[in-house]
Amino acid sequence: MTRDHTNIPGGTRNALEHALSTRDAGILDMVKRAIKHRQVMLAFQPVVQSQAMNQVAFHEGLIRVLDETGRIIPAGDFINTVEETEYGRLLDCIALEKGIAELSRVPDLRLSINMSARSIGYKKWMRTLNKGLSQDPTVAERLILEITEHSAMLIPELVINFMTELRGKGISFAIDDFGSGYTALRHFKEFDFDILKIDGEFAVGIAEDADNQVLVGAMVSIAEQFDMFTVAEYVENLADAQCLVDLGVTCLQGYYFAAPTVTPPWRDEENKRTA
Repeated sequence: MTRDHTNIPGGTRNALEHALSTRDAGILDMVKRAIKHRQVMLAFQPVVQSQAMNQVAFHEGLIRVLDETGRIIPAGDFINTVEETEYGRLLDCIALEKGIAELSRVPDLRLSINMSARSIGYKKWMRTLNKGLSQDPTVAERLILEITEHSAMLIPELVINFMTELRGKGISFAIDDFGSGYTALRHFKEFDFDILKIDGEFAVGIAEDADNQVLVGAMVSIAEQFDMFTVAEYVENLADAQCLVDLGVTCLQGYYFAAPTVTPPWRDEENKRTA
């Protein structure tokens, strides 16, 4: 039975709206402060090859901010609140800047960076990209830009043109959170993404979930038809990893392999060399 939220008493509804508004204001203040004081960083998580799980295909750079106590706050705690604001665009710029800097510093690194389709046309973002590519021409072929399925479907024509332009520079593209319910298939074949990242909700417990096995198998078939690699996120145990391998998923990502870290292994190597 569907609950009719219009029957919630006015006072209760107003109190809920006030609580949500206060929470969002607090999150915006935290992000604003972090940006102002440059307390924004990337955490890195490996994406491994399904047929050789000890081999890293690439890393994903995940945005993090520090709160006023110095605690590292993951994107899931703030990104939805800032996504439609100027702060969301600024975070995209910082993530790109830091990602390009890491690629320049580590010549054999391949890295994906998240961005919103809303940042397409944001002048500061494009300046950041052009500056990074001009300083190190090898960056483009090692950079993957991840755009969420939901974000891409907001302005599909603009995303398609954007991808066509940047692909000419050697940049690859991934559609993130695929299967979360937003893609119009008529646009899908026009996007021409290189990587399809399956929404993590399908991977959790998949070894015991016949329905999700069928759905992931269908996504793998779609990706293969369009010459795309697949990545399953949120892989948390060996049984799920093996099930995803059997379904034909190309790469795996999740806590079973490694948690995101702000001190990736290549920095340890750099420290050893300079010690």
